[in-house]
Amino acid sequence: MNDATHATHATHENDARTARETAVYTHGHHESVLRSHRWRTAANSAAYLTGELRPGMRVLDVGCGPGTITADLAELVAPGGRVTAVDAAADVVEQARAHAAERGLAGSIDFGTADVHALDFPDDTFDVVHAHQVLQHVGDPVRALREMRRVCRPGGIVAVRDADYAAMTWYPATPGLEEWLDLYRRVARANGGEPDAGRRLLSWARAAGFTEISASATAWCYATAEEVAWWSSLWADRTTASAYAAIATDGGHGTPADLDAAAHAWHAWGTAPDAWFSVLNGELICRA
Repeated sequence: MNDATHATHATHENDARTARETAVYTHGHHESVLRSHRWRTAANSAAYLTGELRPGMRVLDVGCGPGTITADLAELVAPGGRVTAVDAAADVVEQARAHAAERGLAGSIDFGTADVHALDFPDDTFDVVHAHQVLQHVGDPVRALREMRRVCRPGGIVAVRDADYAAMTWYPATPGLEEWLDLYRRVARANGGEPDAGRRLLSWARAAGFTEISASATAWCYATAEEVAWWSSLWADRTTASAYAAIATDGGHGTPADLDAAAHAWHAWGTAPDAWFSVLNGELICRA
């Protein structure tokens, strides 16, 4: 048990409530968002962690989304292991449950809804606590890490990975994409999140009380014709049709014309014969 993570029950509840109220999930769960989430696997999104997994481990997957990484984690801790998968959105948890059933893993995974600021699990419950692309969207990432640490057994692992939007880079330079990135970052911050989370993970983990931390970075890269078409299309759709679009316009950050221009820029980039895009991700293995 980690004394540094504990406070009175009342204080914990009040602080967690405040943190919940300061962040909104910028993307929502539009089909264009889930299209990218379903592409994620342990191999392409959690390779920094997979070497630490062993049969029989208990794993908590925070922010599981549609469950593709979750299912991979369940296979990696079999036989004898068990994964608990939680997300703030009940509808996407049901998608994760269905995906696990399709892969024959329903008996190895428990599902539920949860707030990472106030996880409903006893201290020292899990061998591994994993969160992929979560901390950029929460109201208080340091508190979230403390809570993840609390439910992780001493000597266990808290593993987190987040993109860094300011470090995204692409070719060729396409009019409108810089404006898209600037608008996205402003909207995300207005929602209480931090879009450049990747570079901040180490400092957040230290503030949360972790002292044994292994930091690294890896990138997603989209360069084949198929990858470029997929990536540009989903971001064009996300820009104009997802929850992000409503948040951007309702919050006064951009107009429908701004969003249409950004979507056009994505389509234009996606038709370039030498198109290339890279997303830098910060990642940590923290010993509880």
